[in-house]
Amino acid sequence: MPDIKATVTGHISKDVPEFLQKPAPITDITETKEFDIVVIGAGTPGVPCALAAREEGATVAILQKEDDASACGNVGSGINLANSDAADIEALLSHLMADSGHRPKRGLLTSWAQNSGEAINWLIEKMQAAGAQVSDLGNGAHAGLLEKNGFNISFVTSFFGPKPYDVGDALKSLCRLAEKEGVETFFRTPAKQLVVDNGRVVGVIAETENGYVQFKAKKGVVVATGDYQNDRDMMGYYLPDVGNLVPKKAGRTGDGHKMIVWAGGRIENLGHTKMCHDFDSGPMCNQPFMRVKLNGKRFCDETLGMELMNNYVLDAENKGHYCQIFDADYMEKAADWSGELVAPEELKMWMPEEDVERKGVEVDLINTVKADTLEELAAKLGITDVDAFISSVQRYNEMVAEGQDTEFGKPSKFLKTIDKAPYYGIHRLLGMSMSCSGVEVDENLQCLDINGNPIDGLYAAGNCAGNFYGGVEYPMTVAGLNLGHNYTQGYVIGKALAKR
Repeated sequence: MPDIKATVTGHISKDVPEFLQKPAPITDITETKEFDIVVIGAGTPGVPCALAAREEGATVAILQKEDDASACGNVGSGINLANSDAADIEALLSHLMADSGHRPKRGLLTSWAQNSGEAINWLIEKMQAAGAQVSDLGNGAHAGLLEKNGFNISFVTSFFGPKPYDVGDALKSLCRLAEKEGVETFFRTPAKQLVVDNGRVVGVIAETENGYVQFKAKKGVVVATGDYQNDRDMMGYYLPDVGNLVPKKAGRTGDGHKMIVWAGGRIENLGHTKMCHDFDSGPMCNQPFMRVKLNGKRFCDETLGMELMNNYVLDAENKGHYCQIFDADYMEKAADWSGELVAPEELKMWMPEEDVERKGVEVDLINTVKADTLEELAAKLGITDVDAFISSVQRYNEMVAEGQDTEFGKPSKFLKTIDKAPYYGIHRLLGMSMSCSGVEVDENLQCLDINGNPIDGLYAAGNCAGNFYGGVEYPMTVAGLNLGHNYTQGYVIGKALAKR
């Protein structure tokens, strides 16, 4: 029987996955630098963490293996406590717990709820000072959530854009501001090992072009290195079901997860959460238009959110592909649905065939088409079985006339005919956006050992930290939850550590 303790700690054992086997200690140190706090990773938790700590008077270093700050995404959300009902906030957190199978640590969700408004307002102010393209969307991205649940919650919602500009561009500007305020940044300096002395993490060893440098951390080390989607071994072990999806990022190789395990921590239990999205092929990703696979066949109740679609198309045949289908009267037919509809004229921005000015889209990723016939639509969408597609649409229209979905049970309110040209389709391709599970942490984001005890001096934030999610898929209940929790965790740790 496998030695479970050895497996989760990362001690060398025949039962330990190779990617978790602890390497030999690095001893050939060429230089030592001393700081109060060392942050590993210049991403959405790391840069706010460093800047917040510096503002509290701490000396701070950021280590980044890439050439500059790195992140992606546009929307990050928090809660304005002063204008929100406390009971509704708790109800929202219960909703998020249920979204993740009641596996998260509620204290981490509470920390996001109680601190995110302050953190994201602060972030917006700092980003504006840095010259970033940022605005506050307020409740705009959450209208459906608020309407459906009757919540009295006021959101602060940072938006970096329009696309192709995103938070990755903005973070580079924020790094320059952090440097002006005294944060020392070390790019092209990958962290390799944490330094542990009598059970306390006291620093980190990083590789530079001149050899290994030890960065001492008087108050603590914060690991904010992101996810592990580009490490094939880790993906095969923790998220084998998404092996047919294309990773959307590069360089996310679980470095922080591994270093924490080698220092005595552990990765959270199997059943890891993934994020597989496509917002770029076209808008209206969650509108319950008819959906088909590339074989032309319908496959689900379309009221399910896009975040769940990957679970239907993970196999080698589909590889993340599916299509949404609607007709010329979609604006009228779907007028009473919640969520935003995009009118035909604006929809042209997502259509490669249209010669229009494009704003707020990723031009290389758009894939929305229209056609005068269903046969032509199928060809443009890349549907492989046109006859099956035509039959699927005909059967769908029959069920609309009957007033009931006898295939998947979609509520009749969302059954609308597809019978008037031009016909529209969005060919979505879900990629592996993020692995959202990390190392075990407590409610203060301090890393835990195999016995559940805090490891002195060691913290994790963002998608390197675990216990915030727990479902089969990242919940889209709150728009921008992941970036919002990244910013907030970094901000909270930075301020708290600096004050020690």
